Amino acid sequence: MACFLAPATIAIITTSIRKKIAPKYHLEWLISMLWGGVIMLAVEHIVHGEVVLYPPFLTAMQNPADISVMLQEIAITGGVMTIAIISVWSIMILVTNKVEKIREKKIQIVTT
Repeated sequence: MACFLAPATIAIITTSIRKKIAPKYHLEWLISMLWGGVIMLAVEHIVHGEVVLYPPFLTAMQNPADISVMLQEIAITGGVMTIAIISVWSIMILVTNKVEKIREKKIQIVTT
């Protein structure tokens, strides 16, 4: 229904603070992963009729009984997706920074 709203929220936050974060954290990777997932999920939800291009936009909002189910999906499914994206990004950063340190050590050995 609206699980893409959780990663969208994090994408908005990270996009707004990207200039304050050190380049070694490659925040642009996280931003790209988050926005890519949000766009993909939004399109999928539009195709399946769960999101419409007129108010109230989320079809679950038309029936008050569906609102709690929608909020649960945002929290659980959207939260898990967001955590998965951030986990993959974290691993990418750890590996990249480790490889860069190894390269720096090799360059120091060769130049000395």
